[in-house]
Amino acid sequence: MEIRENLNSFLSTIPPKVKLVAVSKTKPMDAIQEAYDAGQRIMGENKVQDLVAKAEVLPTDIEWHFIGHMQTNKVKFIAPFVQLIHAVDSMKLLKEINKQGAKNNRIINCLLQFHIAQESTKFGLDLDKAINILNSSEYKTFENLRVVGVMGMATYTDDETQIRNEFKKLVGNFKLLKSIYFSDRSYFKEISMGMSDDYKIAIDEGSTMIRIGTKIFGERNY
Repeated sequence: MEIRENLNSFLSTIPPKVKLVAVSKTKPMDAIQEAYDAGQRIMGENKVQDLVAKAEVLPTDIEWHFIGHMQTNKVKFIAPFVQLIHAVDSMKLLKEINKQGAKNNRIINCLLQFHIAQESTKFGLDLDKAINILNSSEYKTFENLRVVGVMGMATYTDDETQIRNEFKKLVGNFKLLKSIYFSDRSYFKEISMGMSDDYKIAIDEGSTMIRIGTKIFGERNY
């Protein structure tokens, strides 16, 4: 029952328009089933083999999001069912997602990941690279993927001003891309930013989607 209580109390603290991605990575099937039974439908995984294994046995109406760093050679395993790939950071990856989307006769939704943090260990595009991709003739041929927004991770720091400024940068990138490339595309609307430590700031700054694990599933590693 603990997961149900965690989920309900957490949901009461966020605006209804913000989507909650329950980060189910490393969590066992029964914990995810408990979150599902409590009404949670969006789950986030960061390892392809775990995602595939869980999707095979858990309820089919779970909306699976891939939230980790996506390797090109792994796209094919999740292409048949994944609802959203959060961290797309290269033309090579977009090309593969489109190819696997075509093979599965579906359009795969994805987010462009921007590098907004001070940490070099985090992945992501800068604005120039994103613009180069969206301007390219090859991108314009892609029919089996849909870029529905942006994603970014702030620096892991106690400096709230820095975190806020990094989120502002991501929102600025979103607004710029929306105005130039997606102004008539209602699906381009997601700003995925905010995790357990900084989701309140992220929501303040305009996040539409937050990724939360421990506040729902608890601290314990199973």
